[in-house]
Amino acid sequence: MIESKVGFVVYGVHKDGLNDPMGKPFIDQEIIENSKKSLQDKGITLLSSDLVISTKQEAKSVLGKLAKDDSIDCLILFSGTWIWAANMISAIREFAKTGKGIVIWTHPGSQGWRPVGGLVLMSALKEIGIRHKFVYGKAEDESDLAKVVSYCKASAVKNKINFSTLVAFGGRGMGQTCGVADPSQWMKTFGIDIDSRDTMELLEMAKNASRESVDAVYSTISKKFRMMPERNDVTERSIRLYIALRAMYDRNDFDFYTIQSFPGLADYYSASCFAQSMMLEDGIPTSTLSDFNTAMTSILLTYLSSERTYYGDLQCINKENNEIKIIGDGAIPPSLANKAGAGFAAHGIPTEGKAGGLSVELVCKKGRGVLARLGRVDGKFNMVLTRCSINEPSDEEIQNRRDECGIPFWPHAFVTVECDIEKLLESWNSEYACLGYGDELYQQISDFCDLTGIDVTAL
Repeated sequence: MIESKVGFVVYGVHKDGLNDPMGKPFIDQEIIENSKKSLQDKGITLLSSDLVISTKQEAKSVLGKLAKDDSIDCLILFSGTWIWAANMISAIREFAKTGKGIVIWTHPGSQGWRPVGGLVLMSALKEIGIRHKFVYGKAEDESDLAKVVSYCKASAVKNKINFSTLVAFGGRGMGQTCGVADPSQWMKTFGIDIDSRDTMELLEMAKNASRESVDAVYSTISKKFRMMPERNDVTERSIRLYIALRAMYDRNDFDFYTIQSFPGLADYYSASCFAQSMMLEDGIPTSTLSDFNTAMTSILLTYLSSERTYYGDLQCINKENNEIKIIGDGAIPPSLANKAGAGFAAHGIPTEGKAGGLSVELVCKKGRGVLARLGRVDGKFNMVLTRCSINEPSDEEIQNRRDECGIPFWPHAFVTVECDIEKLLESWNSEYACLGYGDELYQQISDFCDLTGIDVTAL
């Protein structure tokens, strides 16, 4: 899960201990300290300014330093009391050029005139088109606090992926039209450079992987799976492909990747299912079939969730009870397995990788989270997003439920979406969905899209 470092700045004209006519300080220091502690308790690192800013020069000095600090992901402007917006707006405009998030946080209450200071500054930012988040709520209210934390986390992701590189191993897989990318659009929207590599080097590295490195992966398997795969040529090639992917990823300092899988490597060396499973388990955002939109969704879920990410087909959609079976072709991080644990199977589809390969077999554990996928509508990015619960069929019915698809040995997630299923079908942008664990992901992904100018279809 990503960490966020935030600049925390209190503003207000009536400062330095100035009392209101009733004899109380306009700025309530206890509220400020409680609010800061609440953020820190949620894992947010704060860089606080001791100066309550009021004048143009103070705003320029404090916000200018924060703008130059590359470690800062987001700016929280905390309303201490009312403010002359004209004294703040120029400095905020300069900070906004960094592309980092801005939150105006206003603690409710009549004493101190904080709402006036919050609303006048929010309106000023709207007036000149500065993107921001306005939160009116108490730190003691979990739902209000979550809005602030969410925007900080989303800002951290936006900041983290800037200057990064996504590499594509091979070309387009399975004729994917809804996963292709415009590199210029990715650079403009995310700051991500798209690179590419032929799979020939990957293949050579796999063939030349040392016996020691192969044995080390076998040792890892024994800790993450309920069983050991049969030691044969198919297993060996699957493991070697993982070793090669990891080595090439590390050696070139890539940040994320996508791989063609088939046609290609899966036809003449090994299916990539096991390798993809282990890379996801290692916390590396990725996708199969050179599906860039799934890769971007995987980036968000991997960085924002405390659990690993699963992507697979929307294999069966039951309109009567809103259940969707997410079934991928053997690629899933083993840590998502239910109490039965993760096992192995063969890839099993000769028309999609006749060389064969290890497939990971499991049923996803219970939980709550989101189904999401970035796509494009007429060339413009759009994120479709819905809350969901992940359920497990009973022991008596689980095998029948897996047999329904005809490929029972591929990983299954039994998901109930919390939306209008007809609207989901109308809005969805691929045959794939990405599953992330955590209720908080819904707001965090929405906030990321707000920060990057992506349309959101929130179901």
